[in-house]
Amino acid sequence: MKQTGTQSDQSGLEGLDPAGTGRVFWNLGSAYLCERAVARGEVRLSHTGALVVTTGPAGQPLAIARVNDAAEGGEPAGATDDATLTRAQFEALKADLLAYVARRTLFGQDVGVEAGPAGGVAVRILSDQAWHALVARHLLRPRQTAADADAPRLTVLCAPGFRPTPETHGVAAEGVLALDLANGLALIAGTGRSETLRAALAHLLAEPLLAAGVLPLEGAVRTGADGAISLLIGASGAGKSALAQGAAEEDGATRRLDGALGWGDGGLIALEAGSYSRPADLAQAPDAARFGTVLENVPLDPATRVPGIDAAGADARIIHPATTHVQTLGTPAHLFMLVQDEEGVLPALARLSPAQTLGAFREATGVTAPHIARLHAQLERHAPVCWLVNTGRIGDGGERRVPLEVSRRLVAAAQTGELASGEWRTDPELGLDVPAAVEGIDPALLDSRKGWANRGDYLAAARRWTQRLAAPLAEGDTASGTDATPGMAVAAE
Repeated sequence: MKQTGTQSDQSGLEGLDPAGTGRVFWNLGSAYLCERAVARGEVRLSHTGALVVTTGPAGQPLAIARVNDAAEGGEPAGATDDATLTRAQFEALKADLLAYVARRTLFGQDVGVEAGPAGGVAVRILSDQAWHALVARHLLRPRQTAADADAPRLTVLCAPGFRPTPETHGVAAEGVLALDLANGLALIAGTGRSETLRAALAHLLAEPLLAAGVLPLEGAVRTGADGAISLLIGASGAGKSALAQGAAEEDGATRRLDGALGWGDGGLIALEAGSYSRPADLAQAPDAARFGTVLENVPLDPATRVPGIDAAGADARIIHPATTHVQTLGTPAHLFMLVQDEEGVLPALARLSPAQTLGAFREATGVTAPHIARLHAQLERHAPVCWLVNTGRIGDGGERRVPLEVSRRLVAAAQTGELASGEWRTDPELGLDVPAAVEGIDPALLDSRKGWANRGDYLAAARRWTQRLAAPLAEGDTASGTDATPGMAVAAE
């Protein structure tokens, strides 16, 4: 959509009622947004022209709350991702947020997310911070077709300076991501962190993508030297990017996609056009700090203006548009579920049955039943080889962390077929198929029992994991909504 200037009011905010007067800059280009972000004091400029912004440390109290029309109210939503707002609380938050932004300048971007052959999903993102609009422009695709004149399907409104209150808005946390999924609307208040904006998009997009037959994922993709595609799935910080990159170095594979992905019948889809990474996940992080890149929570030398990417903490992010972009890939031949076991029970790597894969998927990502049902359908249709990778701890009390180089070695060995030709054993407590031995790997990392002093404690912990890996099918979270089908063996019955 072409770049425009200001708008006298906010009557064009899809899904929102007008509230007084204010200015909206629609679809400004990246250079304009960089210029305004610097001029407004939102960011500092690095020596390369990257924008450095501070949004606060990780762990800021944040409530992710969904509106429930049937809810009658209760305790105010605290720092949780499973809170509820009544319709009255959400509408009060929306009204007060609109009154707040009516006195401020807003930056709007009309962007879209691809959904493969099914088409795309239109999104409108508005914020009183110019750098948020730049992030939206980096990560998503500007809408440029004749159909773009249609009203956006999903809307995000972000105002970091507005503080919600427990009494009026039902929010006790410092910040909130309030979701009205039925109306395709997300409100962000009290936080400017870019990950909250991405979380809003993930929640809003889940239903329309699933309806289009696309499973939304946060993952990384690597293509082996033989052309086989591997998909690595896990929670934020589980090591997806690091493993995709490091394992590629092991066998000459190449990493192709990273970040928000979709898995449709036609293969994997890049839901984001740009790159959103932790500094530690990038092989050459300094090269990412070019003009217009957003460096979030990265230290900046006040004299030289050189960003300290190597010294950035866990809350740092690097956001930039991709120089080259692969929109789609084929179907994965290997599926790796990255689970961070803090009890020290799971082996460093195991091969999963379809039933165990669904359990590992929920444990790795925390997704809900519709996602699990869609994955079940994809497993039945495409039958990839499924693996569990423990990127957490192993042994008694979780005293020992699985080394990154071990996980890289095992992922590479799984994809190249090295493990297929070796000996396997079925763990008697976990019901997982585990390599009997892998050259260069400590046997204790493949048999966690050896690291536990008390066998009773180990058996109790192993039983909990067996139930968790089998839980989705036991609860009927399948594509048909029925119990586990015959032939999909549940671990350690």
